[in-house]
Amino acid sequence: MSTDELPFTWRSIALPAFLPTLLFSTGEGAIIPIIPTVAHSLGATLAIAGLIASMIMVGEVFGDIPSGWLVARIGERTAMIGGAFVAVIGLAIAAFAPNPLVLGLGIFLVGLSTAVFALARHAFMTSFVPQRVRARALSTLGGTFRAGYFVGPFIAAAVIALTGSTAAVFWVDIVGCLGAAIVLLIVADPSAALGAARDAHTAAAKLDAGRQEVADEARGLFKTIWANRGVLTKLGTGAGLIGALRASRQVILPLWAVSIAVSDSNTAVIIGIAGGIDFALFYTSGWIMDRWGRLASALPSMVGLGIAHLLLAISFGLPERFVWFVTIAMFMSLANGVGSGILMTLGSDLADKSNPAPFLGAWRFTGDVGSAAAPLLVSLLTGIATIAIASGVMGLLGLIGAGLLMRYVPRYIARPARPARS
Repeated sequence: MSTDELPFTWRSIALPAFLPTLLFSTGEGAIIPIIPTVAHSLGATLAIAGLIASMIMVGEVFGDIPSGWLVARIGERTAMIGGAFVAVIGLAIAAFAPNPLVLGLGIFLVGLSTAVFALARHAFMTSFVPQRVRARALSTLGGTFRAGYFVGPFIAAAVIALTGSTAAVFWVDIVGCLGAAIVLLIVADPSAALGAARDAHTAAAKLDAGRQEVADEARGLFKTIWANRGVLTKLGTGAGLIGALRASRQVILPLWAVSIAVSDSNTAVIIGIAGGIDFALFYTSGWIMDRWGRLASALPSMVGLGIAHLLLAISFGLPERFVWFVTIAMFMSLANGVGSGILMTLGSDLADKSNPAPFLGAWRFTGDVGSAAAPLLVSLLTGIATIAIASGVMGLLGLIGAGLLMRYVPRYIARPARPARS
């Protein structure tokens, strides 16, 4: 049975898919702007603060290694609950960190949990959402993450104003993770019912799924990567650069704020407003992809992110750096929002629909390698040169990524057929 034949309503995925994601991402959105500030307050240099902020992406890369196998083995609901509790442990470590090293360890654990959490939701959506609305559904899922990144910084600013402590923001994320776990424990996950509907279509489905799982367990992540090396080397490199530019944006904006002495609460508010622009475009992105194809969303997003990083680099030597910072932060969010859901949609288009988790784990790994490498590169270049040089290099990489997407997206993914006019 294809996904287009499965019973589907938007309500059936709202509570089990979108609400836990919103809670989880709101907490993460609260801590991302303040990680460099907390690191700096513990004695870290600007470059080391960037390195600690990058640990959330490095953790995601390491989490991607077992996540496909884990989700296939224990189920997405259980994997998400476990991931939420691992995040709570990491956040508690970060909240009480006495030095930058311990802070980095806590942030690394948060990244591990994020990888499992995100893959589990992605695998569910790929398996059970019909092809005809997949881009919109995945863009909505991406928009839910963005809603959290929009709301979270404002909550962070309020907590800092009320408590006078930047580290207190980690407790916002603890509450968000616990809330996500509680929702998953209370709300019935529709995957069981939908899975039964799919399996009823053929008596051999269960046997085939079992054989597939055994084969996937035997292969593992790196063998899955090798089996799909063609698409992952070509289109996957473009995906990695998408991840790199997005991750660079999340690290370089808070670092830039520290470098020009913007206060903690103002940094959170600025990044929150930018997140609102990002969030406002999530459904538009899905509509563009469903109507005109994946490249129509991916290419403008990457070009815009590349140009924004280059403009940020140029602004370093200009007067009114604060005004430039605010303006470019908003432009980055506009460019990022146009590409909302693109990585998940491309991965779903390419994955085996009967058992997508292994390929999606490999696909996420390629994107997350870029996400982890970019902040490390930003930290390195900031340490040996300047933060402006780091921003300029990331801008050039963004334009290279746009060229790769222009070449390989049409090769591997056909444009959707336009709906007939009534």
